[in-house]
Amino acid sequence: MTAPGALLLTPGAGAGRDHHTLVAVEGAVAPLPVARVDFPYRREGRKAPDRAPKLVACIVEEAAALTGRAGVDPEALVLGGRSMGGRMCSMAVAEGLPAAGLVLLSYPLHPPGKPDRLRTEHLPALDVPCLFVAGTRDPFGTPEEVEAATASIPGPVTHVWLDGAGHDPKGMDGAIAAAVADWLPTLA
Repeated sequence: MTAPGALLLTPGAGAGRDHHTLVAVEGAVAPLPVARVDFPYRREGRKAPDRAPKLVACIVEEAAALTGRAGVDPEALVLGGRSMGGRMCSMAVAEGLPAAGLVLLSYPLHPPGKPDRLRTEHLPALDVPCLFVAGTRDPFGTPEEVEAATASIPGPVTHVWLDGAGHDPKGMDGAIAAAVADWLPTLA
């Protein structure tokens, strides 16, 4: 495993780089270099997300920019984010983007009410440590569903469950940020 040299954070579909949870995580992991980034559709003022290939390409570009700015090896970069952002980071890593690990906050395992439409096809290609932080009442995946799906990940997987929380855990930024800050040193 590689000690983290920088952290790239991406937002969920309906939010931007200044989402309160991403800001809290950045504060908790200081002085680690962090880049909170917006996807192209947000920068262009659109509400609807781009298709996955464009989102993944954005992550690859932003990862290269961050490792260059921070002067760290691409293998020392930890990637992740909330919901769709974390999912796109996991897809980028599954497609070969180097990473020290993945931070997946409120991972959208399936659309709400559609547990048969799993977003898991790329998980067996994740050979890096993964941290999943989610509410126990997240309609995008129950703890049982998430744990069953993440069993296919060859890298080490850590789950942190926020009791009673939904997809956007209100008032739990401190707990989420602490979970990330506590997990990152385990990668060294």
